[in-house]
Amino acid sequence: MAYTLQWGQVLPYFWYLLGGALVALELSFLGFIGGFAIGLCNASALHFLPRGAGRIARAYVVFFLNTPLLVQIFFIFFGLPEAGILIGPFTAVLIGIALNEGAYLTETLRGGFASVRREELDAAETLGMSRFQTLRYVVLPQVCRAVYPALSNQYILVTMTTSIASIFGIEELTGRAYNVNAETFRSFEVFSLAAVDYVGLTIVASALLALAGRALFRLRMRVI
Repeated sequence: MAYTLQWGQVLPYFWYLLGGALVALELSFLGFIGGFAIGLCNASALHFLPRGAGRIARAYVVFFLNTPLLVQIFFIFFGLPEAGILIGPFTAVLIGIALNEGAYLTETLRGGFASVRREELDAAETLGMSRFQTLRYVVLPQVCRAVYPALSNQYILVTMTTSIASIFGIEELTGRAYNVNAETFRSFEVFSLAAVDYVGLTIVASALLALAGRALFRLRMRVI
């Protein structure tokens, strides 16, 4: 039997789905910021600190790069309560995303640190800069400019990854699409509309990141 599209049954839920998109943006932004902080600390440890600290950072990266994000969140949400640590679903997903992104961003930022020339570090030392001042005024500006396009692409991927939150009952975009589908049984229309929303999120995020790259680093980036 031919399938008849019934968009009229789904369009009234547009704003409901858009509210889920805002939750997805919140998860992606906070998760990426947390991951960036972790990645920056790890990359700094690998580049500046003694080998022992670097081994700890390397072990962290190896673990989180070689285990699925879903398993990591399962451990946080279902495993930690066994040890008496209760974490809500939103917080568990956010922590999982931040920890996972921290591993990927460690590698990205480590490549940026490697792009800083030794002569510039020696010049900073000659000027009497502390290690923190060297990091703040010499290293970070160059690293951020070098890896900004890669960071932007990674942020887009994080935005798509937030759909995993629906498994834990979080009503982000995919979770709300499930709810609408359960009410209307119009799977094609519902998930098509959700896909359009994701495309919209990606385009808006890409445009904003491109504008920020041009303003901060004079980079010309293509909008998706």
